[in-house]
Order: sequence, then C-alpha cells, then structure tokens
Amino acid sequence: MTAPRRNAARAASRADARAAAREAALKAALDEVRARCAVEERRAQDPVSFVHRYTDPADQELVALLAASLAFGNVKALRAKIGEALDRLGPEIARVADDPPAVSARLRGFRHRVYQGRDVAALLVGARRVQRAAGSLGVAFAAELSRSGDLRQALGAWVRAIRSAGGLDRRPNDRGAAHILPDPEKGSATKRLMLLLRWMIRPADGVDLGLWPVSPAALLIPVDTHIEKLGYNIGLTDRRGATWKTAEEITAALRRFDAADPVKYDFALCHLGMLQQCPSERDPARCEGCGVKPVCRYWEE
Repeated sequence: MTAPRRNAARAASRADARAAAREAALKAALDEVRARCAVEERRAQDPVSFVHRYTDPADQELVALLAASLAFGNVKALRAKIGEALDRLGPEIARVADDPPAVSARLRGFRHRVYQGRDVAALLVGARRVQRAAGSLGVAFAAELSRSGDLRQALGAWVRAIRSAGGLDRRPNDRGAAHILPDPEKGSATKRLMLLLRWMIRPADGVDLGLWPVSPAALLIPVDTHIEKLGYNIGLTDRRGATWKTAEEITAALRRFDAADPVKYDFALCHLGMLQQCPSERDPARCEGCGVKPVCRYWEE
C-alpha cells in the first residue's frame, strides 16, 4: 500500500472511531435523560394526564384525541382549556358523544385559540362514529395502516374518516375546523397527531397507554419547538422547522438506539426542553445541568 493510501486509511479509521464514540456518548446522554426524568411530576404537567383520569378505553381514546388536538400554545392555558372542555362534557365522554345535540349544547361558548365549541363537538362526534363503526379508533387506524403500509397515508385516511363523520370537512374555509384535525399529507410534522399516536401505541409505562394494536416501531416523534431545537442541537437532524421530513430524520436517528421503540425518548426530551428553555447557543448559566450538554453542538470541542 502506498503512503497516501495508508494515510487515507488511517484518517478513515480515526473518523470511524470518532463517529462510534459520539454515537455511544449520544445514546448514553439520551438514556440518562430518560432515566432522570421525574415521570409522575412531569406527567402532571402534560396533557396526557387527562387521559389517565379515565378507565374505559372508549373514553380514553376520545379524551386523548381532544387533549392532543388542543395541545398547542402555553401549557398552563391549554391544560386549563382541556380541563374546561372535559368538565363541560362530564365523566362519560363516549356516551355523551353518541348524542350530537348534547355535545354541541355542552360545548356552546367554549373557545380555545382558533377553536370554538362547534369544532370540538364535530371532532368528538366524528371520532365517536368512527369508533363505534370499527370497534375502536385504534382498530380503525390499524386497518388503514395495514391497507397502505405507510404511516402518513394511513393517518391521512383515518383523519379524513373522522372529519367526514363529524362534518368538519363541510367547513373548508373555517380556520378552526381545518386546524383541529390537520391533514398529515400536506407536509407539516402534525405534532398533535403524532402525540396522540404515541400516547395510544407505545407500551404502557405510566405515561403512554399502549391501547392500540400497532407496533411502536411505526411511530414518528412528535416535533414541537423543543424537540425541533434539541434534535438539531444534538445532531439528530440538520433540518430546521417542524416538518414531516424533520420528524422522519429525528426518528431515523433515534431508531439506531432502539429500532422497536424509537420514540421512547420523546417524553423525557420534550420535558427537558421545557425545563431548560434551551438558548441554542453556548450559555454556561442556562445550559447548566442540561442532560444533553455533553453531545450538544454548541458544547462539543
């Protein structure tokens, strides 16, 4: 072997060693963040806590859909609005959702961001009709996934079924009706839908509930501002913005550490982002104690 080839081989070997070392450090950091997460305390601050208040799977599905659909904006405000909607509906969500006039009456005057009571009512009525027809929302989604073999297409078909059953698609120019159950085939990360899928599909672990007959390997990570920022900062993606492609890239990176359950890190990472309020720059004070600091692009030497 010539000297230039030997030098190139050595350089490639060193690069491989550095990549392997970084991969090991990244996995160690992610596992540590997950292990250190105060699950019960953080769950109490998370919209998924509402789902855990119910025991009937039919109620849990509908509450999860409602909570995930309202989960954007200030956490304190959105939790208050989810609580208000559920208080209006009473303890038996599925039973009430069988009576569209009753749902509309109970939610009359409700408002949250761009949503009005009629948007939430249509969401619940449509979801309940799909639920009753298929046996559960999870069975309906699993059937779509089995048919297409593609998460995005399956979710799009599932969304369209609920929108049609509830009449949301009959108000195409209504911002609330359009936004409350978005079309995943338009390119956004559809964080709220991915959040719902994570809650319903991942194995029951005190946060997620494992209710739907779908493999967690099929999931994509819910990309909100915290996950988008952390994903970029620790090299899970080089993309910026909450797009479907960003979710795919971050999930593909996490799949290297657990192909069977790649989004198991989401809850801990998202709440780390909430707590740290990542500055996306080298800030000794604000970065102190951050679990992913050792593998952050702003701190790596």
